[in-house]
Amino acid sequence: MANPGLLKTAALAVAVVCMVVANAPPAASQASSCNQVINTLMPCVSYVLNGGTVPSACCSGIRSLYSAAKTTADRQGVCNCLKSAIKGIPYNANNAGLAAGLPGKCGVNIPYKISPSTDCKSVK
Repeated sequence: MANPGLLKTAALAVAVVCMVVANAPPAASQASSCNQVINTLMPCVSYVLNGGTVPSACCSGIRSLYSAAKTTADRQGVCNCLKSAIKGIPYNANNAGLAAGLPGKCGVNIPYKISPSTDCKSVK
């Protein structure tokens, strides 16, 4: 069985990336289920847990999701998916900081802070 702490951290990483995607063109939420979004972002988990170098597969996933989100509804859907994935998951400031920095490290620019407290309804 998977380590609950790892799953929680993975969910945080996925949430951060999803928030990145939430600002992308919104088709991502309709085109992908939450499970697909999470699977796409799983390569980011090791970085969020341990720091170091961001895996290329992580950045590829982030860029892919960002490109797939075509509408506001899609972006908001991705945001909500990520928030649901991390709901009730404990994380520390270091993990949250690493996750929040992923978009920039992967060359994706989003105009809002990546945080579990982000209001997905404000994502356009």
